[in-house]
Amino acid sequence: MRKGLFLFRTMLLLGFVLGGFVTPAVASNLVETSSNLSAQQQASPLKGVVLDAQTNEPIIGANIYIKELSTGAITDLDGNYEVNAPVGSKMAVSFVGYISIEVTATAGVQTIKLQEDRRTLDEVVVVGYGVQKKESLTGSMQVLKSDKLTNITSPSVENMLASKAPGVQVAPGSGQPGSSGAVMIRGKSTINASTAPLWVIDGVIVGSSAGALNPDDIESMSILKDAASTAIYGSQGANGVILITTKSASSEKLTINVSAKVGFTKLNNGRLSMMDGAELYDLYSSFSNQEQVSFPRWNEDLRDSNFSWWDLATTTGVAQDYNLSISGGGEQLTSFFSFGVYDEEGAVRGYDYRRYNARLKTDYKPFDFITIKPNISASRRKIDNQQYSVGAMYSNLPWDSPFDEDGNIVDHKSETWVNSNQNNYLKDLQWNKSAGTYYEIMGGVDFDIRITDWLTFVSVNNYKWNDNKSNSYTDPRSSSGEGVGGRITESSSSSVRRYTNQLLRFNKVFGRHDVTALLAYEFNDYEYKSVNADGTGFIPGFEVLDVTSVPESVRGGKSEWAVRSFLFNGTYAYDHRYLAQLSLRRDGASNFGSNKKFGNFFSISGGWNIHREKFFKADWVDELKLRISYGSVGNRPHTLYPQYDLYSASSDYNENPGALISQVGNANLTWEKTYTTGLGIDASFFDRLRINLDFYFKKTDNLLHPVPVSGLTGVTRIWRNIGELQNKGIELTLGADLIQTKDWHWGLDFNIGHNKNKVKDLYGEARQIIRNDVLNIAGTADKLLRRNLDSDTYYLPEWAGVNVETGAPQWYKTVTADDGTTTREITGNYAEADQITSKSSAPKAFGGFSTSLSYKNIDFNAVFGFSFGGYLYNYSRTEYDSDGAYTDRNQMKLKSGWNRWEKPGDVATHPLPSYNNKSNSNKASTRYIESSNFLKLRSLSIGYNLSLPKYYIQNLRVFFSAENLFTITPYSGVDPEIPIVDGKITGSVGPSVYPSARKFMFGLNVTL
Repeated sequence: MRKGLFLFRTMLLLGFVLGGFVTPAVASNLVETSSNLSAQQQASPLKGVVLDAQTNEPIIGANIYIKELSTGAITDLDGNYEVNAPVGSKMAVSFVGYISIEVTATAGVQTIKLQEDRRTLDEVVVVGYGVQKKESLTGSMQVLKSDKLTNITSPSVENMLASKAPGVQVAPGSGQPGSSGAVMIRGKSTINASTAPLWVIDGVIVGSSAGALNPDDIESMSILKDAASTAIYGSQGANGVILITTKSASSEKLTINVSAKVGFTKLNNGRLSMMDGAELYDLYSSFSNQEQVSFPRWNEDLRDSNFSWWDLATTTGVAQDYNLSISGGGEQLTSFFSFGVYDEEGAVRGYDYRRYNARLKTDYKPFDFITIKPNISASRRKIDNQQYSVGAMYSNLPWDSPFDEDGNIVDHKSETWVNSNQNNYLKDLQWNKSAGTYYEIMGGVDFDIRITDWLTFVSVNNYKWNDNKSNSYTDPRSSSGEGVGGRITESSSSSVRRYTNQLLRFNKVFGRHDVTALLAYEFNDYEYKSVNADGTGFIPGFEVLDVTSVPESVRGGKSEWAVRSFLFNGTYAYDHRYLAQLSLRRDGASNFGSNKKFGNFFSISGGWNIHREKFFKADWVDELKLRISYGSVGNRPHTLYPQYDLYSASSDYNENPGALISQVGNANLTWEKTYTTGLGIDASFFDRLRINLDFYFKKTDNLLHPVPVSGLTGVTRIWRNIGELQNKGIELTLGADLIQTKDWHWGLDFNIGHNKNKVKDLYGEARQIIRNDVLNIAGTADKLLRRNLDSDTYYLPEWAGVNVETGAPQWYKTVTADDGTTTREITGNYAEADQITSKSSAPKAFGGFSTSLSYKNIDFNAVFGFSFGGYLYNYSRTEYDSDGAYTDRNQMKLKSGWNRWEKPGDVATHPLPSYNNKSNSNKASTRYIESSNFLKLRSLSIGYNLSLPKYYIQNLRVFFSAENLFTITPYSGVDPEIPIVDGKITGSVGPSVYPSARKFMFGLNVTL
């Protein structure tokens, strides 16, 4: 029988691999042959299923061991097993996290149920390309179940991770609806490539973000951090990997879940407070040259002119989140379907974000050895943008009102305004607007074929399509449109990402030996296309390109990349005590030259479950494990074609086409590689306390960077491998169930991560590299790459404070004596001040802590986040704390502890202000570097659960949740976490900051 089954499955597998199936007639004959063999040898194979005794869920990876024959089997993804043995044999059934039992084998399909071992719960976790027993892990990873993720109501998946895992830094982004956070794991392993982790959803690599995934669809997240966990992803795992498992049908009975959340949002402006009319007037009156103030109307009446541009632009936002899921099925077919709607009106007026999500996952078993898994998810996001000006909330003078005495909108550059050179954005906003619609569809067909009880073929195939369409309308009557008679812009872009993975999985138990392995081929490619068109000159009110009289410009682009990979991973466990793992991967990437197309990556790791040793007699220790690992991962340039000599063919002269050299290629550009050594300890005590401690050392060599070169050829940069970077750190997680009775439970969790970053080497003759600030605003802070410095070190003139006698600003300069010695001296001339290395934007430590308290059906949860030791360059103070240099902008109030110089002898933080200040006191310097330390209450929720079986309601939950309730920080700006540019944590704050929002939500969840 087994020979016949093996032949049948092998032929079916070949059919899949070659792209076609065997014909129905052949399949029918094979099935009939298989059935005949089964009838002849019915007594030989023993089949069964292993279930959780409490939930009746299948247990994956349970061991079935026949003592008399020294043979066994392991359960598959549905908890099924098959083993050859006589009826009546004694079978030992075990699985980590459950109490081992011994049963007598019976004929037919035998159901075996295991009871949870309360001392070791949650023992199966999702890892790269599969699942693994937690006890057998040798790498560093953090697993977050849905109950740890859903205590926030953000539509951003990234923000669900904030303060939940050690070493995982999350900047949540702004409070604008739909904004996403930025994630960085264990510091920067690169200086120019992306720092975002790799995201994998249900086994499919989706890129550097979770895309439009609905947070309500998430079952769990696994965060892979060290080489033992990430090396299997090779060149895509350099910044860590986040694995997402979405919800699936969990039982044969039909389950319906409906949830509704409705609430409101209010902007949280932090410690930044702008001046009102009286305060601004008093500031100008204190100017040393106030007689030079030349406003059209400058008199004391301005103290009573107090228009609030903040109140004009802000409102109470409304957020709504509705989700429906249906799951269930039978023995051969189970399905999960979900549909969600998220709608939020921004707390800054005029911005509306709406997202629709749908997901369908199905498992179909036509035969007991094959499972076919079609899946599809879709998302549609719609943004209507007529948003009020965020910049004007801060910068516009309180002396100027957008309305006249009759409530009409005043014209641009109104003579009634003190700042009569400023436009009234409200006038343009009557007409100007933009909108965008964004579609994302991801689907595929996966299948598992169990060739034998120890060998399975797995195929994952996915296709992801994005389509973005946006348009903007600039009215001919508006200030930005009057010069060209109005402008209409239409933009369209689409991208396709294809992914396939063909994998053989080996899983065998030999007595006390447990061996798993996988061998796979993977291919992933991406294609992007865009078209943009602008037209000008049209009659007001028409909003399509066809009405424009001048085709102003047409643009378009196309880009592609591909990665091909071969990978192997093997694990070995002896008697659940001694653990080993080996990973190998070879990647070929399109954005390297032919000389360096492929890169090789590896990891080797081991573990020791000390608590399972016979000599270990401490009964109060539930778990004590030691882990060690070493391995490599890689990174590629963020640009797609750094290896080629490129020409720009979009240049023209007098409408004649031409081409100009735009890049000098580098065929020897090689992989940026990170080598990580890790040591970890996992322990739990008294069935109440949990500790995880990790040490790591990361070295990245061959750093990728566009190096400046002479511009004589028209090219100013060339991509090269420039140096080495080092990160080392420590991570600690503590958990405790302080109270655990029938009615009460009180749990505490704490995590903290420390990372120290350092540039170890710069190749060639380069002693240092000055990098411009990511804000791309003149006057912002530079950063410096130099040996033995943090790669996020600021490079600025050093502020020397205020001259006590004159109130003038001062800086430091370096003076070199005749003998070559140098000293630091104070100067009042900004041009003489030299740049020095200063603070780093990277925090020394960050993390979070949470508490959960429940009494019978009532539960309470709170999550806090913290960070300390980092610094921000607050560029916004250059404009809003300018000592009179910017007379067309409002100024910020001085925070507690700050003061202005007024008379000789004053020790002040701020120099003497003057109208049109020419002292350069507001130029870039260490004056505007501020501590980014903070403590935040990220989320708080309280809920009540009850069961109503009479009305077929399994559970009804009513709850209230709140986010961003308070922040304690010395930072004078809006929020020390907000700086994000292009998905990166930057450390610099621009002048127009969309603040974070406090969110208050009321919700109802019903499970039928």
